[in-house]
Amino acid sequence: MHVYIIRRTLIALATLLAVSFLSFSLVNLTPANPAEVALRVNDVIPTPEAIQEMKIELGMDKPFLVRYAIWLERCAHLDFGTSFTNTNRTVAGELARSFPYTLKLTSVALVLLILISLPVGVASAVWKDSLFDKGVRFIIFAGTSVPNYWLAFLLIWLFSLTWKILPSSGTSSLAHYILPALSLNTLYIATYVRLIRNSMLENMKENYTLYARARGISEKKIIWLHVLKNSLQSSITALGIGIVRILSGTVVIENIFAIPGIGRLCVASIFNRDYPTLQAYIFIMGVFFVLTNFSIDILHCMVDPRLKTRAQHA
Repeated sequence: MHVYIIRRTLIALATLLAVSFLSFSLVNLTPANPAEVALRVNDVIPTPEAIQEMKIELGMDKPFLVRYAIWLERCAHLDFGTSFTNTNRTVAGELARSFPYTLKLTSVALVLLILISLPVGVASAVWKDSLFDKGVRFIIFAGTSVPNYWLAFLLIWLFSLTWKILPSSGTSSLAHYILPALSLNTLYIATYVRLIRNSMLENMKENYTLYARARGISEKKIIWLHVLKNSLQSSITALGIGIVRILSGTVVIENIFAIPGIGRLCVASIFNRDYPTLQAYIFIMGVFFVLTNFSIDILHCMVDPRLKTRAQHA
């Protein structure tokens, strides 16, 4: 187990290094000159002398790998530089100001995802081929087919403009996050309902379920304590990837519902060519992706005896 954790840690560190190099390289490969962009967004005429001075100020006169090493060392101390669009603010400060909104939205989406997908997936498996199961399968099909931005407009039209029961924008209360969260995670709710349902149906055919029924254990205990526990193992990995996808999916949803999170900050940095903010956003999303997958791998190994045994003999 310890060897497995050390090996996974080394792989995660190597992946983080590759993510940092890609996030630094992608922005540096853009055709626009960052020094000229920094001058233009601050309403300074980009003369050759001014561009040269800005290059020295941004450290762009140094070789590429030296700049990357300096940037990486600063990132390790959460110093992502200064925003081009507002030179009085640091990128870390902008991210810290925006992140609580995104974290709140992602948390609401995750809670809704678990509260809806778990009971619906179990009920759909228990009442297989019933009218309820057929309705759920139709909703799964629709949920995986509708783009989240289109669903967001439909929800605004229905709940905000027609029924007037939920707000269409803002962040002042928990109710403001319900429609964005539903728009964000409907695809994942449909996916996890399908995963749980299919996994439950497979486990209900296993011998241990037959033996549990033969021992007289109640059907409710068999479903919730045995079948569901074994069925969730296959969903843990998908859930880990889903968390990061929900977090990165806020780019579109936050702009539709006017939520000042990091997704909206990312779009603003693209339009304003605020390269330091964009670099930091890509890097942080990569870090979240790697750390989440690392945590899920360790958790998966701990709860699955087969993987635990395999890891001990690795």
